[in-house]
Amino acid sequence: MTVIDVVRGDITLLDVDAVVTAANESLMGGGGVDGAIHRAAGRRLAEAGAAIGPCAPGDAMATPAFDLDPPVRHVIHTVGPVWEGGDFGEAEVLASCYRRVLEVADELAAGTLAIPAIATGIYGFPAAEAARIAVATLRATPTAVGRISLVAFDEETGQLLAAALAS
Repeated sequence: MTVIDVVRGDITLLDVDAVVTAANESLMGGGGVDGAIHRAAGRRLAEAGAAIGPCAPGDAMATPAFDLDPPVRHVIHTVGPVWEGGDFGEAEVLASCYRRVLEVADELAAGTLAIPAIATGIYGFPAAEAARIAVATLRATPTAVGRISLVAFDEETGQLLAAALAS
């Protein structure tokens, strides 16, 4: 059975098999969590992303984690939806991100996984709704991953994720 927990802090410092990044379609790095992961992993992460990209919204792809320390083996890149008011399939695309992340994690035999709040930064997805979708999708998707840490950089996101997990 998969254990899901909420962790507040820096995703680049967690000791897990794979870290998920909320990427842009190019997979070559961006701002927010994606930028932090790219800085921590080093320039080879952008080069690896460029070699396999682009990645469509709702999909996920993996690269090595390069210089992430503690030694994370993989970075799973997923592209969330840009929020356009909710009438353009954004919720389904976001749910697809989480399903695809688990599929890729299973292909990589990742036993532990750290996932940030996908699409809630510059992409503008409402954080409370995103938290509900994340938890519901992770609970409903079969996986061999033993522990999933939902990682919140700030207190508000942590509270929203914890509330979704408790419901």
